[in-house]
Order: sequence, then structure tokens, then C-alpha cells
Amino acid sequence: MAATLASALRWWARTRGEDAAIVLEDETLSFRALQDWSSRVGADLAARGVQPGDRVGVLGGNSLEWAAGALGVLKAGGVVVPLNPRLVGPELHKILTAAGASLVIHEPAFEPVLKEVVAMGANVETLGLEAVADLREGESNDFVVEVDPEAPAMVIFTSGTTGLSKGVICTNRQLLSIAFEASLTEEGMRPGGRTLLVLPFAFTPGLVWGLSLSAILGTTLVVEKSLDPARAVSLIEQHRIGALFGVPLIFGAIASAPNFADADLSSLTSAFTGGAPVPVPMLQAWAAKGVKLRQIYGMTEAGGVATATLVKDAADHPDTCGTGSVFTEFRVVRPDGTDVDPGENGEIILRGPGMTPGYWDDAETTAQAIQDGWIRSGDLGTTSADGRLKFVDRVKDLIITGGINISPVEIEQVIAAIPGVSEVAVIRAPDEKFGETPAAILVADPSVTVEAVVERCNAELSSYKVPRYVVLRAEPLPKLPNGKLAKVAIREEYRDVVTNHPKVR
Repeated sequence: MAATLASALRWWARTRGEDAAIVLEDETLSFRALQDWSSRVGADLAARGVQPGDRVGVLGGNSLEWAAGALGVLKAGGVVVPLNPRLVGPELHKILTAAGASLVIHEPAFEPVLKEVVAMGANVETLGLEAVADLREGESNDFVVEVDPEAPAMVIFTSGTTGLSKGVICTNRQLLSIAFEASLTEEGMRPGGRTLLVLPFAFTPGLVWGLSLSAILGTTLVVEKSLDPARAVSLIEQHRIGALFGVPLIFGAIASAPNFADADLSSLTSAFTGGAPVPVPMLQAWAAKGVKLRQIYGMTEAGGVATATLVKDAADHPDTCGTGSVFTEFRVVRPDGTDVDPGENGEIILRGPGMTPGYWDDAETTAQAIQDGWIRSGDLGTTSADGRLKFVDRVKDLIITGGINISPVEIEQVIAAIPGVSEVAVIRAPDEKFGETPAAILVADPSVTVEAVVERCNAELSSYKVPRYVVLRAEPLPKLPNGKLAKVAIREEYRDVVTNHPKVR
């Protein structure tokens, strides 16, 4: 058990048991209490039949029960599958089936959608988070099932260009490597530090960089159920928060809070942002408060953060993402695999100890993505003469809205199934609030209406995936010589979609 998250949490419970592990609203959970509670959950899950290697979904908003439940899954030897609470029935069915999940631990509010998933054919049991809440009190407990540190501990599903979510494997060894690397630089995370989490546990930043790293490094995690910008400012002051991470949307909203201008943010020494273009005025707003935002580049497959601008370089290089991390490297390469010259576009590839061993039950995709020890990102970048990475664009067509990946193919498949639709292309459109948003361009007969398209998407997709622009056209969409849609030409033709067409929702 030595090289596992559970081992680290047990250590902090023994050595700093009364210190705060998680703070959520008016509740504080100490390391000893978190250790005991999650161990009781682990023992209960094992008694219910959870075996080492079983995949267990966790579905709900941020809560102490979510945290104890997920850690309990790990202590039972299970594999945590975090589930986005915004997903609808068909999406959850795809993910749970792909993961081969045997159990979902969930908030009571999600019981109806899970019944829908079971009715679709998913062979999965369900357990309400109230069962986790019932185990909060009890005798001290260090229950844990021994596992191989190299075995999957989490499977985090992320959108792919095929339209099907891909399950990124994360092991205990990876988690420890990510934590170790995050603690090495001057502005890194340290035992006794404090992190503010305003993002969901269900995503990589919340589960890996929030819950997992706090349990491994012995930091206090101050958790919010949702973002309240003014409250976030107050929490930074109250708890002397040292680390905050999130997409630019998060930092922009906090900077717009009425109490931001007069707040003391001097404790904030490690502030990461990425996942979307970073506006320079936002960087300047935080710099005026003495906080140097560090732009990052990363992906779930590389542990979340692969490279970040150092604090000392943030002011002079605001549009770059650093030169790599202590152990994590990047290259920018041409299609033939040779390194590009400074300023030349190429694909970003990564390697490091936080890298995934592959995708769940998908050897073919793993072989395509990981070649010669490097992960192919599918993103375009350039390097400067002194080796700084600058993100340029995505080779893939992924749309990133508020830092969340959306696969256009997934939306296209839903719209293409509408009777009367003959062609559809979903492209990204700029959005003032979320950075990007889906726009659907389709060829259809007169029976198809914009309202019908939105209605179908609402029924089968999460709200953030539903296009905000729907354009109906009579002429065929541009094609490549091989007959595929010419996405580059379509994006160019509709580059002004936000000014030439109305929002439909």
C-alpha cells in the first residue's frame, strides 16, 4: 500500500489528524475524520461486493459525501469513475457501459436519470450518497484493500474527436508523481497549504488537482458547491488561500466581483489558468492585485498540467505556457516527427511521470495517442527561441466552453438523426462568457426547424452542448476531395456566425 493515495491520507491522519482536510461551507472535516469516514465507506463497499478493479461511478455535486465516497471506492480497491452531473441519460449510459461500471454512488436527485440508464440496458447497481452520510460517525478505522500502485485507480472520461468519450486511466503511481512534481517549485503546493476549489470534483482539476493532491500533500481544500465570485474573494482572504486554479472564465468572474478591488490577496502565490484563451486585461487585473496568473498547457492524459509559466516570468511572457515542468517535457513536431523551428507551427507532444498508461479498454486509441513514450495532444503550438510553449489552435475539432471539452461529432450525431437533415457540421463560435460555444450548420428539408433541432439536442445532450447558433441552409456543405466535410472551409464561411445569425437560446 506504500505508494498509494490511501497511504498518504493515513499518514496525515496520524501526524496532523486535527488539521482541516476539507472545508465546505460551514463544515470542516479533519484529516482524522476524513480517514475514518472514507475507511468505513471502503469497508461497507467491500461488504456490498465491490472487488479490486471494479469500476464505481460517483455522481453528484461537490459535497463532503462525494469526497468520502470517492476515497472509499479507492480504499475498497475499486476504480473511481467521476460522472459529470450535467450529463443526461444517453450520455451516462455510454460512459457507464464503456467503463463496465458495476455501481454508481449518487445524490438522491439523480435516481430518476439512473433508472432511465438502467432501462436502456446498463447493468449497474445504484447506491445513494445518504448511505455514505450514514457512515460519517463511528469508530476509528484504517480499512484499506491492498492494490498495485500501477493498476487503474480512476478512469476519467474526456471528449474525443470520434464523438465517443474516452476513458483516461489514472493510477496511484501517477497521482503521487503529479503531487511530487507539483510540490517542487518555489510556488508549488506544500503540506499545510490551502487550496480553493470552485470547480466540480467530477473533472480532472477537481478530482486530481483538488481532492487527490490535497489528500497526498496534506493541504487544506476549501471547496465550494458552485462559483460565487464575491464569496470566492472573501474565502481567499479568510483562509489565506495559497493556490487557486480554473479556466479564464473563473478568474474573470472573480476579478469582476465588487469586493475584488479592496481585497487582500497577498496569500495567493500559485494561480493557474488555462483551457481557453487567456485575455490580457484579465491578467492585468490580477497583476494589479499582486497576483501573477500562470498560464498552463495540459490535458487529462498528461495529469492535467504539463507546463506552466513560472511566477517570475508571468509578467514578461503572459501569452506562453512555460518551458515544461521538473519531470514533464514537451516537444512541438512536424508530421514527420521532427522538431519545428522557433515560431513554426507543429503538434504538441508530451511525456512525463503523470502521463496516463492509456485509455480504458481501448488499445487501438491508446496506440494512436501514445507513440514512443510521447502523448500526441492533437493541438498546435509554437516554441520561442528560448523554448517557451505557445498554444496556437487545436488540430482536433474540440470545442472548449468554459474549460469543458465538447466533441462536435457527438452533437452532429444527434442532429443527423433528425428526419429531414441531410448534412450537419458543428463548429466553434466565439462566446463572450464561455470563450467558445457550439454552432450547428445544417442542410435539411423545409420540415426541419431551428426549434426542432434545439428540442432534440436538449433531450439528448447536456445543456452546455446544445448549440447556441443553428443555421439552416439549402445548398450542400463544402466537401474535401475524399467526400468528407471541409471543416476548415465551413469555419471560414461562418467565421462571423455570431454577428450574422441570432442566438437560438
